[in-house]
Amino acid sequence: MSLKALHVFLITVATLTLLGFSAWCFQQRGGPAGFPGDLAIAVASLLGGLALVVYGIYFLKKLKNVSYL
Repeated sequence: MSLKALHVFLITVATLTLLGFSAWCFQQRGGPAGFPGDLAIAVASLLGGLALVVYGIYFLKKLKNVSYL
C-alpha cells in the first residue's frame, strides 16, 4: 500500500468518524440527560468533518498524477 493510498484511507476514516460522532452528539442533545456542551461538540465535530472533506479533495487534486501503488 502506498503512502498516498494510506493517507486517503485515513482521511476517509477520520471524516466518517467525525461526522458520525457529530450525528451522535446531535441525537444525545435531545435526551433527558443531555449535556449542555453537546451542541458545541456536535458543531465542532461537524466543522472538523467538513474541513477533512475539503482537505481530502485538495489532497486528491494535488497528487492526481501520483500512482496509488
